[in-house]
Amino acid sequence: MANNQAFAFKMRVIHRYLGFFLAGIMAVYSISGIILVFRDTDFLKHEKQVTKQVKPNAQPDELGKMLQIRDLKIDKEEGNTLFFKNGTYDKVTGTANYTVKELAFVAEKMTHLHKAKSGDKLFFLNIFFGVSLFFFVISSFWMFMPSTDIFKKGMYFAIGGIILTLILLFV
Repeated sequence: MANNQAFAFKMRVIHRYLGFFLAGIMAVYSISGIILVFRDTDFLKHEKQVTKQVKPNAQPDELGKMLQIRDLKIDKEEGNTLFFKNGTYDKVTGTANYTVKELAFVAEKMTHLHKAKSGDKLFFLNIFFGVSLFFFVISSFWMFMPSTDIFKKGMYFAIGGIILTLILLFV
């Protein structure tokens, strides 16, 4: 029994100090997660004019790749100029002028961190953060003794949270 109490105490201590240590990054992830919900809108975005020199006489599919515009569709063509949503491309000179909408610098950095890939320099920090969050999930069950009313009520909330998660995943 004393061994179980010592383990539970250690879990609570690690949970507490790891929570304090990760408070900043958890705030970043929560804010960037909210911002990412609105990524298909212009929320918090500003317009930026881009002029890019690419290969002359590019075909529409390769033009989209060169400009990094997904699903680029040519709306019309007049002489040597191709018109697409928010921009133009001169086939003779290879000059593209278009407008993009970007997040503000800090919001862009936060969302980039949130969506990190294995090719990013600091991807291992994202893995550490994910493992830490999973530890919070597990260690929360050692915050109170199983015989207490708080723990029993907590189990009802945990079951409710699991049900809500399943609804969000499969609806």
